[in-house]
Amino acid sequence: MRAENVTQSTYRYERWRAISSGIIESAGTTFLLLIAVRYFNAGALAKALIAGGGSLGLILSPLVVSVVEKRQWSTAKAASALAAAGAVSFLLPAFLPFLPLYIWASVVGMASSSAAIPLLTQMYQENYPEKERGRLFSRTVMIRIATAAVFSELAGRALSQHIHYARWLFFVFALALAFASYCLGQCQTRSLQTGLGSHPFRALRYAREDLLFRRTLICWMLMGFANLMMLPLRVEYLANPAYGVTLSGLPLPVTMIALLTGVVPNLARLIMSPIWGILFDRMNFFVLRITLNIGFAVGILTFFTSNSWAGLILGAIVFGISNAGGDVAWSLWVTKFAPPGRVADYMSVHTFFTGLRGVAAPMCAFYLVSRVSPSLLGVLSAALIVIATLLLLPEVRLGQRARPGAALVEEVSD
Repeated sequence: MRAENVTQSTYRYERWRAISSGIIESAGTTFLLLIAVRYFNAGALAKALIAGGGSLGLILSPLVVSVVEKRQWSTAKAASALAAAGAVSFLLPAFLPFLPLYIWASVVGMASSSAAIPLLTQMYQENYPEKERGRLFSRTVMIRIATAAVFSELAGRALSQHIHYARWLFFVFALALAFASYCLGQCQTRSLQTGLGSHPFRALRYAREDLLFRRTLICWMLMGFANLMMLPLRVEYLANPAYGVTLSGLPLPVTMIALLTGVVPNLARLIMSPIWGILFDRMNFFVLRITLNIGFAVGILTFFTSNSWAGLILGAIVFGISNAGGDVAWSLWVTKFAPPGRVADYMSVHTFFTGLRGVAAPMCAFYLVSRVSPSLLGVLSAALIVIATLLLLPEVRLGQRARPGAALVEEVSD
């Protein structure tokens, strides 16, 4: 198949798959925990396990890449198999709705989706032209965001009428992943290059051997940890009357909390996503990353140091704008630095550390917020982001060299 046909075919199926991704995104961010609380009356441990499913998949992604590489499966077909496994897992509680099985299904379903991310990044590296990669990816992100918003509204209304409609949602989640599996199965990709060494987490060696990659991972860890700390505290800050955010002297209603934490940021994210996609293709990557860092810091400070409606709305908008750029940059940045055949390996290292902070940051946030105010914690998080930004400044000149295959290290044996 000619290169332009491969690109168009991949883009077509990725647009369809984005519908499934939007449904699964809303499951991970809202409905799996909501069902655990309202349908199963789950305890703290069960909720923690369900919430950690996606992060577990990220942590296991180097192992997944290692197995796919060893078996010489094509990346798209391997990702398709993972989505199929997630689909089967969600079918089980639809027929047998008891809590232990639901926890297992939720963890497996979300982990299978997130563990496939490095394989998908490798597919984008192979099938999307360098100068259009960000633009094409961001268009599918727009579909995902819009689907998540519409599905959240419809599913929320259904559950508000009767919580037992949750069993039907299990079927919807299973169908979404099954459709994603079909779409990925139609994409044409190659198998991964065979690496050196046999350790299942051998890809982590690139963080040791590639100096630029390691420095960027450190900066991303600081910024990501700060951002992930404050993300769950947005609801806590608005919902807890102790923090003084009220409407006419009364605690904020659920609809207003949803507006500030979901609707406003996602509208900004939807509008800005294609713009960030174009900027990713054309800008020096480190300048882009610094710009996003500043946006996240400003959004956190504005949101958590203000109890005025103007400050809260502005903070939500700035967060949504920055998050739109973060979608593109987080998903594609390794394609600018990794050797073409090692994009999945590099991405698996990135997702591994994302999974670690995805588990640790919320725990740290809820521990600290019981001892200091959300405003002070917002200032500390913004300070971490500023430190990460300062560490990136010396790398700006290297961003000009960023292109597929331009990693600044030669592969060496273990």
